[in-house]
Amino acid sequence: MSLSYFTNFARTKYVFRFLTLTVLGLLAVTSLGALSPSPEVIKMFPLDLGGFHQVESVRPLLTLAKDGVIQPEYLAPLTDPGNPSPVLAAEAEYLSAKGDKLLVEIVRAQNDSEAYSLYTLVRKKMRETESADLKRGSVGTESVVTTRALAFFKGTTFARVTNENGRNSEPANELALLLAGTFDKGEDDIPVLVKHLPDWQTSQRNAIYAVNIGTLRNAIPNQPVLNELSFDGGTEAVTASYGQSQLVIVEFTTPQLSIDNDNRIWTKIKELKSQGQPAPTAYRRVGNYSVFVFNAPDEKTANAQVDQVKYEQVVQWLGDDPHMADRLQRYFSGITSGVLVAVLKSSGLSLVFCLGLGGLIGALLFRHRRAQKAALYSDAGGATRLNLDELTGTSNSQRLLDSGKHPEADS
Repeated sequence: MSLSYFTNFARTKYVFRFLTLTVLGLLAVTSLGALSPSPEVIKMFPLDLGGFHQVESVRPLLTLAKDGVIQPEYLAPLTDPGNPSPVLAAEAEYLSAKGDKLLVEIVRAQNDSEAYSLYTLVRKKMRETESADLKRGSVGTESVVTTRALAFFKGTTFARVTNENGRNSEPANELALLLAGTFDKGEDDIPVLVKHLPDWQTSQRNAIYAVNIGTLRNAIPNQPVLNELSFDGGTEAVTASYGQSQLVIVEFTTPQLSIDNDNRIWTKIKELKSQGQPAPTAYRRVGNYSVFVFNAPDEKTANAQVDQVKYEQVVQWLGDDPHMADRLQRYFSGITSGVLVAVLKSSGLSLVFCLGLGGLIGALLFRHRRAQKAALYSDAGGATRLNLDELTGTSNSQRLLDSGKHPEADS
């Protein structure tokens, strides 16, 4: 075979791969919504926003779909079978007053967790392409900035703004901040499950959040045990790297779902180990969590990481809380006992202070009066003191009566 044959074959292969990715992207966009944006989608893109003006009409979301971020298996399972496309997604181009052309991509998800999941996927993609320029932003609930783009999520909305003219993120930051002001803030926080990661303040910066199995498969490839997980019923998961280890926490909404998945997972792990296939280094069910550790250096290290995951149950009543009266009683009992203890402590301290101050004043008065009495009386007890040692002062003799003489009586 000639060299030209291999060259043509390689070109054909790359063209076929490009066409395949394009078709997959179009299929993903089609699954998210119609090719013609709905009025609800168009409302997400104001014609004028600050000093920015929309220069092209709203079109289907193609860029994120081609990047492989928007896929049905990355989105949460449908909760309403009658609504085949609960996610609203589109893109449009804006022009700034200074002539910067910016691409705006917006995805309105089913819930805050799904929007955050898309944000973590895009953050990972941006880190892989512009790792040296990645930094934390201050738009929306959480954002990430490169030299030419800013991605953020706020409530149920994920958005990315990219400066197409060059490597200057200031116009993107300005437009993103204006866009964020038009979105509902939702819970205005990252999902609680992320905060259950060990050292979550640090690890959450690189964490990947999943509301469907596709996200976990992409984050941790070649691990067949993940296929046993079911994301029905609102199951969510988070994964983060700790050195060479990858920790995964899967949260199920009910104990029954947790138990069912746990049984399937243990069966699959035994099967994988017997066949010599890849398996988690450690696995454990913690409350309603299924905790995995993959690619750890040893089992002891993996189990130590699992030990750091604590299950914290949160119960929310749809109606009135039936235990509200008991909780209020305990609350007021605690307040009453606390006030009583505080009063006793303050009374005791006041008593000790008064007794101490009274004792000090009494001692000073006693010493003062004793000193006064000592000055009025001699040490002889009132008797005449003889000046035998010539130490007694000279007395005034003019005031003494002559011996043998008596004062004359009055005539």
